[in-house]
Amino acid sequence: MVKLDGNLDCKSLNDEEATELCGLLRGKIIETAAKNGGHLASSLGAVELTVAIHRVFDLTRDRLVFDVGHQCYSHKLLTGRAEAFDTLRTFGGISGYPKPTESPTDAFIAGHASNAVSVALGMARTRTLQEKDHHVLALLGDGAMTGGLAYEGLSNAGQSGEHMIVILNDNGMSISPNVGGLGRRLAHQRLKPQYLNFKKGYRKAMDATTVGRALYRFNHKLKTAVKDALLHCSMFEDMGFTYMGPVDGHNVKLLTRLLRYAKEEVSSPVLLHVRTVKGKGYPPAEAAPDKFHGVGPFDLATGEPKSSAKPNYSAVFGETMCRLALTEPSLCAITAAMQAGTGLDRFAQMYPERFFDVGIAEGHGVTMAAGMAKQGAKPVFAVYSSFLQRGYDMLLHDVAISGLPVIFGVDRAGLVGEDGETHHGTFDVGYLATVPGMTVLAPACFQELEEMLTWAVQKAAGPVAIRYPRGGEGQYRGSYDGSAWVSLRQGTDLTIVTYGATVDAVLTAANLLEREDISAEVVKLNNLTPVDWTPVCDRVRATGRLLVAEECVEAGSVGERLASQLARRGICAKSVTFLNVGKGFVTQGSVGELRKLCGLDGASITAAAKKAVAGR
Repeated sequence: MVKLDGNLDCKSLNDEEATELCGLLRGKIIETAAKNGGHLASSLGAVELTVAIHRVFDLTRDRLVFDVGHQCYSHKLLTGRAEAFDTLRTFGGISGYPKPTESPTDAFIAGHASNAVSVALGMARTRTLQEKDHHVLALLGDGAMTGGLAYEGLSNAGQSGEHMIVILNDNGMSISPNVGGLGRRLAHQRLKPQYLNFKKGYRKAMDATTVGRALYRFNHKLKTAVKDALLHCSMFEDMGFTYMGPVDGHNVKLLTRLLRYAKEEVSSPVLLHVRTVKGKGYPPAEAAPDKFHGVGPFDLATGEPKSSAKPNYSAVFGETMCRLALTEPSLCAITAAMQAGTGLDRFAQMYPERFFDVGIAEGHGVTMAAGMAKQGAKPVFAVYSSFLQRGYDMLLHDVAISGLPVIFGVDRAGLVGEDGETHHGTFDVGYLATVPGMTVLAPACFQELEEMLTWAVQKAAGPVAIRYPRGGEGQYRGSYDGSAWVSLRQGTDLTIVTYGATVDAVLTAANLLEREDISAEVVKLNNLTPVDWTPVCDRVRATGRLLVAEECVEAGSVGERLASQLARRGICAKSVTFLNVGKGFVTQGSVGELRKLCGLDGASITAAAKKAVAGR
């Protein structure tokens, strides 16, 4: 009887027990995702593959690099975290991604895509330099192959000669079937135990003498020539890999045998191509893998969400795009494998010829948008804040130098919640401000988002980024008339400057302060850049105190820029307080928990303001 606990040793399991373990893992993953939410379908598709890896390799020594990291739930359950698995993606709990600080078996943090082969090659080369003998694996899946970095890594790894194993988990999300009937037949024959055993013995015998080695090289070249004449050569073989596959990714016995062969009998780079079903073992996820890619809590029996969908910024963005497209025939939408996440499903249905999904290739998306804008189109690139980071060079070189009117819908700006460090949009405020000619707008409600997007499409002459948070709007309601900033309330004791999603907490704080006879002025920025800082600085001169509250890292923040402007003008405030997420990365948890942790909830802002006014 297999038990899912910390004492489980996958290497001691026979094939039947390994199959039983796969069922236990699926049950635990489904049960936990139903309660906590998470990346369900991807992890369900990788269960047998993960078990096979653990049967063959010692991951306390051998290095397994995930790509994308949300395939890792089975791995977490098999590496001492079964008892803590109920805390998955919760504040203070275990991460939904590989995290080396949690376990030495997590080789590398992996929240984004397409980097695993590059990381694994670096590890393999270091192993060789240090004359060590452990194994290195890269597990690619769920769209990772749509990112250009994956191909850069594969090209270099294939030519490196390093012994490393790349596992391509093909669940139909990244590559298309490219092997015909003859190819499938030959692949099937090459992977039979009899063939592998013969190949092993033949190579050993031929390697024993000089004549044998020469004969082996001649026969290998002849075999390659015949194979190339009969069917198209695998792209991976062209790159220098020993290619194995495609094989059934849900046959744990077969996967174990092939991984053991790749580990023990091949000294060159290996690519194992496995076919899996995303959402395997949970019918609702198998039927709608995209819907169950990333989910909130759901009913285990039906798969239906436990809470009904509410209006959110992404949906408002998408609806506004559809409305604008009616009268703007050159308006186009671009996304990087996030059609649903960025609210563009309806746009894609209504205007398929004007909708472009570039895959997990944000840099390419930025540059393609630049090319479209150069030729007179109006491209709008909807992209998560943390993903746009990969297109920074293209923002400068391809968009800004030419001053092209590319619009960026920067979704998931600020704290995003349970996905944690790799997904918080806390850096764009700083890096977008460095892009010459870029206008950065920050709506604080749905209406402002609609009006800012409309202005950008109809009137902007250069690049525009509109950053908005994940989820729904708060209590604040306002409109955008083109003003760079607006005063939401007058005050005499201190000036609080804020923008975007933090407006609600600041207004709450201002009301609490008023009850204690502290008069707080609230200035809301619509533009984060460019801004005429003179009127804002004059207000700080009048109140004598400044507090800036914002959901971004300290470096490059609005607070730092405003403090610099005060210094330039010789304004010496009695106190200057910056409230932001700090200098580093923020952990996972609900957005409410994280705002409290960072001191950006109403109570924390109130306390900081009282301290500033009291001079402490």
